[in-house]
Amino acid sequence: MDGYMGKILRVNLTKQEFKEEPLSPKLAQDYIGGTGLGDRIIYDEVPPATDPLSPASKIVFATGPVTATNYPSGSRYQICFKSPLTGILCDASSGGYWGTDFKRAGYDALILEGASAEPVYLWIHDGQVEFRKASHLWGQDALKVQESIQEELGDKKICVAAIGPAGEKQVLISCIINDEGRAPGRGGNGAILGSKKLKAIAVRGTRPVPIHDLKTYNELCQKIAKDNATAEGIAAMREYGTAQVLDNLYSMGDIPIKNWQIGLWEEGCKNLGGKRMKETILVPHRPCYRCTLGCSRYVKIEEGPYKMEGPGPEYETLGAMGTMCLIDNLNAVSFANDLCNRYGTDTISTGVTIAFAMEAYEKGVITKKDTGGIELKWGDPEAMIAMVHQIGKKEKLGALLGQGVKRAAEKLGKDSWKYAVHVKGMETAMHDPRTFFSIGAAYAVGPRGACHLHGHSPLWEGVQDPFPEWDLKGIYPYFQSEGKGKVVKLSQDYTAVVNSMVSCYFLTFILKPSDLASVLSAATGMNYTSQSLLKVGERIMALHRAYNNLCGITRKDDVLAPRQLEPTREGGNAGKVPNMEVMIEEFYKESGWTSTGRPSRKTLESLGLSDVARDLYDPK
Repeated sequence: MDGYMGKILRVNLTKQEFKEEPLSPKLAQDYIGGTGLGDRIIYDEVPPATDPLSPASKIVFATGPVTATNYPSGSRYQICFKSPLTGILCDASSGGYWGTDFKRAGYDALILEGASAEPVYLWIHDGQVEFRKASHLWGQDALKVQESIQEELGDKKICVAAIGPAGEKQVLISCIINDEGRAPGRGGNGAILGSKKLKAIAVRGTRPVPIHDLKTYNELCQKIAKDNATAEGIAAMREYGTAQVLDNLYSMGDIPIKNWQIGLWEEGCKNLGGKRMKETILVPHRPCYRCTLGCSRYVKIEEGPYKMEGPGPEYETLGAMGTMCLIDNLNAVSFANDLCNRYGTDTISTGVTIAFAMEAYEKGVITKKDTGGIELKWGDPEAMIAMVHQIGKKEKLGALLGQGVKRAAEKLGKDSWKYAVHVKGMETAMHDPRTFFSIGAAYAVGPRGACHLHGHSPLWEGVQDPFPEWDLKGIYPYFQSEGKGKVVKLSQDYTAVVNSMVSCYFLTFILKPSDLASVLSAATGMNYTSQSLLKVGERIMALHRAYNNLCGITRKDDVLAPRQLEPTREGGNAGKVPNMEVMIEEFYKESGWTSTGRPSRKTLESLGLSDVARDLYDPK
């Protein structure tokens, strides 16, 4: 199979057995790989009632046809699992180098099932699979364990995906960490590996990926690489990384401040922004495999209480642990980011829960007795860092906050739910739906909860003919709800394709569906078109939603947190709130969903999902 290694590796941790299974060509064509493939496997093998932290739960690691090739950003992998944080199907993405070496080791996907009785790690290399004892690694942080495994196996080029102490303790906002701080951050996937006593997955591969039309494929990749390195529209991203959002979008009100209460904080945003980072602590470092954009940051703080060297914070982290907590100390946020990498916790969820706790402390819902004597005040970096430690160690107030903001609010009571900002239990990402109305709908109907990476629809607001290949023509103005349902639907379909290839999301800034179709056709020999990719995206989104429906999700769950519908009094979005009903109703109609939030039988059958239609409408 061109573009694929043609094999899925299934590992049973209970029995410490593994077997290779062929990748079905039809499955590859219908779902491409990555998220699509992983979602289908979870749908088929993990009943919706499964406890995500039980041995019956499974987690899938999946690459795509462009992974480990000359495609720019051909480094990525996706993981798919039923989330212990939200109780629904979740996928998460990571870059770096791990995905490249895993695929070159001979596999397109890895299915983990069962649970080991004792800590182990997997060593996968060029078709060989070994179970290795990991009791001596249990307790090590997620960065240290990578070094330990490389030293133990005698190869510094080995790539490692691992959990830290938070995953071991099954903290619900914990995550896997690979390659110096890259992370498939969301949904509590670290807790799943912790429940399975799997400390890490080490990979090394040297096998080539077969390409159908290598000459055409390389020509396409060279053009994309050049455009990615030179396109004016993403120049700020190249120079300042994702932190440039703080410099460039604060005036619009896109930056969440003080747990979404304030619409403008110019000084704080600039103190945390990409320009300040470049001027002060940024140092050169390698980008993800084959990437010519190089948005990831690496920082060095040479002295003081926040002395560290390692991966720097991305925009989402700077927002969640910085502006959300009213902290503008770049060194402190960078240090907190490093702690999250080491404990293995999702920086978005960590920051959002800490900001929530600061507000609860201000209102007297949380006291010094709860915090272990810490004054949990706005703007205090030491208090924020203390909470990072407590969450990572699952102790004191951190044991509650590590369960996520939804559960924390439920247990604290006293109307704290009103300022617990999440959708379906997933802490909200750092773009404001009062600035970009479409992101409000994207959060509300997002397949894994409040997520900016399942259709970053703000890119399509306020521009002429944003996506003509999929008939998204005209202009969709800022601060207008009408039309945004269609914007969100198509942006989610597009992202489903991108996450299944598996491509970096940032390449969507410069590529159209027809570009992706050309790349996939040259790689696989399958005849993809812009329109056939739309159908693939629709299929993946419908499948994901149907699983979530079977988990109990309905229209009542497609809502924003109350705080995000309270207008701010200052900044570019002052007084503005989206009309969620208009956008959700339009999204349902465009997607072919019923008024209760289910893909209709007709929609499912038209997408080749007749089995899913039977599960949803004719349950046994």
